[in-house]
Amino acid sequence: MDGNGRWATRRGLPRVAGHREGVKAARAIVRAAGDLGLRYLTLYAFSTENWSRPEDEVSMLMKLLEESIYRELPELMERNVRLLIIGRANGVPVPIRRGIDRVVEATRDNTGLHLLMAFNYGGRDELIDAFRTLARRVAAGELKPDDISEADVSRALYTAETPDPDLLIRTSGEMRVSNFLLWQIAYTELWITSTLWPDFRPVDLYRAVADFQGRTRRFGGV
Repeated sequence: MDGNGRWATRRGLPRVAGHREGVKAARAIVRAAGDLGLRYLTLYAFSTENWSRPEDEVSMLMKLLEESIYRELPELMERNVRLLIIGRANGVPVPIRRGIDRVVEATRDNTGLHLLMAFNYGGRDELIDAFRTLARRVAAGELKPDDISEADVSRALYTAETPDPDLLIRTSGEMRVSNFLLWQIAYTELWITSTLWPDFRPVDLYRAVADFQGRTRRFGGV
């Protein structure tokens, strides 16, 4: 979800206005994903690198998240959406972490769209945490180093209970993956648009999915 700040700057608005519009865009895309019958949708809400932004902007983002997570719960329940969080819990303000945990627990039994929110997430941090988990298993005698497989690594990731993504949509025209799901996107298809996130509409999601459906995935083969 990239381009909130630029969206606001181009309109002479404070950056918070862009982030609020970004929340509206996210709500519309979650609805559209559910209507399409998608099983999984991951939104990159806040990266570990985002902590380096100006303190007032970070505080505003935390407040916006806290407000939004409670506001969206009734609709998540109505639409049978299950919320999952991927990222490190340490470093997240306690009130926000508790609020997120309550929504995750409330939606645990929902069986529709699985909405993964990447919060305080970094792809390299995820890999480090996975390797530490595997190292502890080796130290405990549960696993031999030479026996470690791709499946073992995948099971140690934050996304252990979800499949690798089929499609990665990158808004704002950026041509990079920005430390996102580095292990999981090995064979993910990319769809890049210059549209800034607040302007990303359900019709854009439909176009991306239609384009993906017309591709032939070879996974390194012929």
